[in-house]
Amino acid sequence: MSKEPRTSGDVLRQSRKKDSQTKRAKVLATLDAMKAGGETVSFNSVARTAGVSRWLVYAEGVREHVEAAMKSQTKSERRTKQAGREPSAASLATDLALIREENKALREERDRLKKAIQRSLGAQLDQAGTKELTERVNELLTAVERLAVERDEIRADRDDLKARLAEAEDDLAAAREAGKRMLKQINRV
Repeated sequence: MSKEPRTSGDVLRQSRKKDSQTKRAKVLATLDAMKAGGETVSFNSVARTAGVSRWLVYAEGVREHVEAAMKSQTKSERRTKQAGREPSAASLATDLALIREENKALREERDRLKKAIQRSLGAQLDQAGTKELTERVNELLTAVERLAVERDEIRADRDDLKARLAEAEDDLAAAREAGKRMLKQINRV
């Protein structure tokens, strides 16, 4: 049995159908994720989150799912309010006061630990001894002197190079002037 060859139109229709199915599946998966994450569901938010055009979320077969999710969220919010699961102002004030007390205790502990570390470091510095510190200071002074000598040598080299450059520039200017004079004499002849 032979199959008829597919035309480019058939291929295009099949590709569009597959792309549409993929996008619809992406919208439904996004909708499920939004519901599970407690995000507010709306046509625009679903389209934006799924990265599809808004008309797709209004299309038949998708619109019903979005509308059902929106209704479900509205009922859930109403039940939450009726059940008294939202915290009261007094409850929030109590939580805030408890958090402030906890923060105060944490700050006091931080300050206590900071002072203990400072005492410990002070004791370590006392134990290090002045001999080691004196040796280190002497090493640093020697390094400073060596670097100062190197700096002075580099400055002397720089000054020498500047003088040689100035001399070369003067020689060049004199040679140019002599060349101009020679060209004038040759042109007169």
